[in-house]
Amino acid sequence: MGGEEDLYELVQTEDKHSRDNNVHNDSKNVTEKVVNCLYPHPGAAFKLICFPWAGSGSACFANWGRSFHHSIEVSSIRLPGRESRSNEPFAKTMDRIVAEISNALLPILQDTPFAFFGHSMGAHVAFMTALHLKENYKLQPVHFFVSSSTPPHQIHCQNVPNTSSELEEYLFHFIKNVGGTPKELLENKELLEMTLPILKADIQILINSIFVKPSKTPISCDITCFSGTEDIAKKMEDWQDLTSESVETHKIPGNHFYLTDISNEAFLINYITRCLEISYIA
Repeated sequence: MGGEEDLYELVQTEDKHSRDNNVHNDSKNVTEKVVNCLYPHPGAAFKLICFPWAGSGSACFANWGRSFHHSIEVSSIRLPGRESRSNEPFAKTMDRIVAEISNALLPILQDTPFAFFGHSMGAHVAFMTALHLKENYKLQPVHFFVSSSTPPHQIHCQNVPNTSSELEEYLFHFIKNVGGTPKELLENKELLEMTLPILKADIQILINSIFVKPSKTPISCDITCFSGTEDIAKKMEDWQDLTSESVETHKIPGNHFYLTDISNEAFLINYITRCLEISYIA
């Protein structure tokens, strides 16, 4: 009997190891699908998670990794319907996006201090993700960097068309007027036909997402706000309503996409690095 019992225990142990490995591999696959890290630094003191603007992919911010010191590992969020996830349907709700991102980030944020950077719509997604992580897992960023984004409780989507064709026309004029979009893209019909559906899906999420400021301050980390001198983002100072800690605002030369300028990008990277260094010392 002893031999049979030993064999049974061995099989049970192997089955458990197999299940654990499957769970680990599934978790790793989800993380790699959603989180784009082009320049990994396993021993980094901080992780900087970047959230791209509406209609874009993860590549721009993922490439920031080569410009940061190796003490900061940079990753960028990749939403469904673009890049390596182009075969997936677009997300329909902010809740679904936040849940997916949170599940992907949990395995890599448990033991390392982290900060969020979000540009435009990306700042809204970053904020809702920070709120979700705090409420459900008692995790929150050491610093939240907001770029060109009106606070979510101050957004009022008015005069936005309801029909698909009218919305596409509205978005074409929007990206034309907001600045920062290359003229070659605006004049290339094929590229526009690829870009507009992604932008339309993202904007639809913002339209359907209503955030009402709660009576209790949602998060408790410092926030630094950046915007262009000719930006469309409004009331940046009202991010103070959403944190119990300090908020700083900075105006940088340029429009809504001021950060695509090389000198402005360098300023952001240096500023973020200094902030995280200070928080490490503190």
